[in-house]
Amino acid sequence: MYDLFDKFYENVIKYNLINPKENIVAGISGGIDSVVLFDLLVRLTDVMDYSLYVAHINHGVRGNEADRDEQFVEKLSQKYHIPFYSTKVDMNGYAREKKISSEEAGRILRYGFFRKILNDIGGGKIAVAHNKNDQAETVMLRIIRGTGIDGLRGMQFLTQDIIRPILNMKRNELEEYLIENRLEYVEDYTNVETIYQRNKIRLELFPYIEDNFNPNIVDSLYRLSKNAQIDSDALDEIAEKKYNLLVKKIDNNSIIIEGASLNKEVPAIKNRIIRKAIFCLCDDIIDIEQKHIELVADLLGKNMTGKSLNIAKGIVARISYGDLHLELADKQKETALKEKELSIGKNIIEELRLELMIEEIDQKDIKYNLINTKYFDYDKIEWPITLRTRRESDIFYPLGLGGKKKLKKYFIDKKIPQEERDNIPLVCDSNNILWIIGYDISDIFKITNRTQRVLKMQYQKY
Repeated sequence: MYDLFDKFYENVIKYNLINPKENIVAGISGGIDSVVLFDLLVRLTDVMDYSLYVAHINHGVRGNEADRDEQFVEKLSQKYHIPFYSTKVDMNGYAREKKISSEEAGRILRYGFFRKILNDIGGGKIAVAHNKNDQAETVMLRIIRGTGIDGLRGMQFLTQDIIRPILNMKRNELEEYLIENRLEYVEDYTNVETIYQRNKIRLELFPYIEDNFNPNIVDSLYRLSKNAQIDSDALDEIAEKKYNLLVKKIDNNSIIIEGASLNKEVPAIKNRIIRKAIFCLCDDIIDIEQKHIELVADLLGKNMTGKSLNIAKGIVARISYGDLHLELADKQKETALKEKELSIGKNIIEELRLELMIEEIDQKDIKYNLINTKYFDYDKIEWPITLRTRRESDIFYPLGLGGKKKLKKYFIDKKIPQEERDNIPLVCDSNNILWIIGYDISDIFKITNRTQRVLKMQYQKY
């Protein structure tokens, strides 16, 4: 006799969804899909040694019904002695506050709660009850909104810390399992309301397509998602290698990509590189559509220095000296560096997350091949020395130039983006700039055959 558990167990093993001794937090609403998932996970504890937890979130939109659902899931958990966690949130209030849809607000609050539990119990994965029908609805919704091949992939069995063990099971399979095993569940009336796009697809669009075009539309869209995944994975592998070659600078707030080379890539690869960079910054690309990627690619193609574009998720794209800069809009202004006196030994500059080591060494110990290390004629320095950022009147004597140059002109010649210039650290003595960290030292303080004492400065980010 066919048992849905066999299919479930095959998914767990094939996609490496659950490992021995691992913690699994199951998001259980009390509806058919989640009750079946819960039952399958409980049965799995008989053949696999792992820890199961149940999480339920009351979205605060259905009054007494929502309270009933919470009590139902709690009793279900107690029946099998499974630890139960619940919370109540104001989904609609959060949506208004963040100016996002109720669906997006619910998703953010749910996964935020699930991950808090994971953090409290020492890590693990989150199990959710997305099934084949959900996959078809997701793909159709993305087609309607406008998507590329990545969007057609839909959801995956394993995405970071989220597992979907019943993703390849149709809703009618779950209903049959529920009946055969005499499982109880609760109804959510919002599932039959057509105020949500996903509900409209399930309740109106799919039945119309099934009656007039394709009775197997769910299976067809699921196959489309699998085929798209195969092609997308191959392109991703190529794009990943290109991305690692083209990224010039990356930190928590910004990414700089070599523009000329990126612009030469075919659109399929170029768009993936841009998408990956955006994902690295915001860690969530649910609101990033194909049109946003194409706008960034178009901005790059025009190669207009100083031109910028605000895209979704608070990310700004701009072109500077031919390179593509992607930045978090609310973090573009870095913390201003206050002038700091430096001393022999280790100097910590917290604003820049910079460690600067200063020490006197013998001339025979100089190693000029170290990029982050510079050497100075100790006796030419007028102490104290300080670390600061640029001033309007700054003059610099670049090594090997044989003369002076306004610091502003030096930055322009080095093609340093204007918005970065105020944050570049300068090591200075009483009268001159010794070192523009990350760039040149002053010709005044270079080591010569007359040098008696050597001062070594070495920096590193932390």
